[in-house]
Amino acid sequence: MPNNLLEELLHNLPKVDLHLHLDGSIRESTLWEIAAQQGIELPAARAEDLTPFMKVTGECGSLVEYLEKFDFVAGFLHQAEVLERIAYEVVEQAAEQNCRYIEVRFGPQLHRSEGLSCEEVIDAVLRGLRRGEADFGVTARGIVACLRHHSPHRNMEVIEAAAAFREQGLAAVDLAGPEAAFPAHLHRAVFEYAQLLDMPVTIHAGEAGGADNIHEAIVRLGASRIGHGVRLRENPNVLNLVRERQIVLEMCPLSNFQTKAMESWETYPIREYFDAGLKLTINTDNLTVSDTSLVKEYTVLIEKFGFTPSEIASLILNGVDAAFLPAADKERLRAEFLQAFALLGLRPSAAPSSISAAG
Repeated sequence: MPNNLLEELLHNLPKVDLHLHLDGSIRESTLWEIAAQQGIELPAARAEDLTPFMKVTGECGSLVEYLEKFDFVAGFLHQAEVLERIAYEVVEQAAEQNCRYIEVRFGPQLHRSEGLSCEEVIDAVLRGLRRGEADFGVTARGIVACLRHHSPHRNMEVIEAAAAFREQGLAAVDLAGPEAAFPAHLHRAVFEYAQLLDMPVTIHAGEAGGADNIHEAIVRLGASRIGHGVRLRENPNVLNLVRERQIVLEMCPLSNFQTKAMESWETYPIREYFDAGLKLTINTDNLTVSDTSLVKEYTVLIEKFGFTPSEIASLILNGVDAAFLPAADKERLRAEFLQAFALLGLRPSAAPSSISAAG
């Protein structure tokens, strides 16, 4: 298929983004305006000159280096109206990609330096998502993230605050941050509490740390989805556990490459995982930091790993099935996607081993 037709097809596909960070998806122009409003001087003469500070350009050495881009924007995100605006604009960016459903994650404790409570942070972000839903027709839900380098006490505050917003667009809780230095077991009590509150759980694991972190996230922290999971194959027993329990991997190819979750594209296990019958979803992680879109992510799968458009459609349906939504809402979304695929001449296809693994 010619490149222009392929790009058009990929754009026209209805899409799902389950792993999308709010503070990693701020437009340069928006940050420029926020800085002007707050009287903060920026190290750039124009909005477009902010790119080196906000996006990974060229080589990135590690997850820690990747996370430095977040440090640059962190000081601007402590006012309710700012959080509402950037949440709204994330929904707008999703609509531009023909996304129909997104889950936007954010760490409430990261936005409190000017006096906001965890509850006020969550409320502001959810307001922005709801406005975006109304204006752009994208279903948007929030995921609150606890941080690995924060104390269990601070993370417990996040869980307690999140519980009050379950009926207002908050879908789940997460654990994010520097995985190698702060293993998940430090936060067992936090996520045991989340499970007691019946909060769905997704955990960043298997990115900068190994397969044991994935095992911990599933068995002890109650994760039904794993953020990234690239290093799962390091332990065949954990890989079998993930497959047997149908644990969903939220993979983000371009981000995984940038953070050095794998040595090279040749060693990225996404084709291996797909063919082994694992439940994979494809996501952007950070629209701005990774300078990406779902079309770019799908193109990587096609060009480097030989995925077909029908297999891409299957991965998209995995995202629908894995959404933290009530069953009836997922069924409606699935029917809508299948109709759209049919109009595009696509029939979702899975790997043969995936079909047999499902029984």
